[in-house]
Amino acid sequence: MLHPIGILGGTFDPIHYGHLRLAEEMLELANLQQIRFIPTGIPSHRTTPQVSAQQRSEMVKLAIAEQPAFVLDEREVQRSSKCYTVDTLRELRAEVGEHQPLCLLMGGDAFLQLHTWHEWEALFELAHIVVGYRPGFTIEERIESAPQILREQYQNRLCAASQLQQQTHGGIAVLGIPKLEISATVIRSRVAEQRSIRYLLPGSVAEYIYENHLYQHANY
Repeated sequence: MLHPIGILGGTFDPIHYGHLRLAEEMLELANLQQIRFIPTGIPSHRTTPQVSAQQRSEMVKLAIAEQPAFVLDEREVQRSSKCYTVDTLRELRAEVGEHQPLCLLMGGDAFLQLHTWHEWEALFELAHIVVGYRPGFTIEERIESAPQILREQYQNRLCAASQLQQQTHGGIAVLGIPKLEISATVIRSRVAEQRSIRYLLPGSVAEYIYENHLYQHANY
């Protein structure tokens, strides 16, 4: 029985301790063998970041260097077209084969918008979805106000984290994870305002930001 591979995508603009702590908790609670960090190249859901995809990828590389279970995957950075998660998962599924469990990792807010994603229902044919939420907050409370199509998928696919390695795809597992109140928006604004970002993200990433003069203008 193979341990699942986790997939954590995002703009990582910049990557910070909130991302890293979420990944570390999910690595442990979902018994993952590794987590692939996949920086988005040209986002489909939001405006293109002011920092290049390659620079954001370099910051991820620096941030995860000390955790062997964290792996940088630059496939989306190398794309010249908009990035859709379903396309990335199709590529990964073709590479790892039909017997390897895959887990798409995300926060509760992202999951509640899942029905707006491109070909979102096809995601379940390629991977499990693992949702992190803060203790004291439950997905059940908010799923009731979600569209029926999402509620039905949630109710039909909900499983325990221990079941993720029994199938290769198709489940939804929900994990309680303490959330660090850190946002990339706040980090970018603090850099532009010449305020300290120490202890919000790894020192190596902060050095890269300063050395390359990133986020110096107030375009949050």
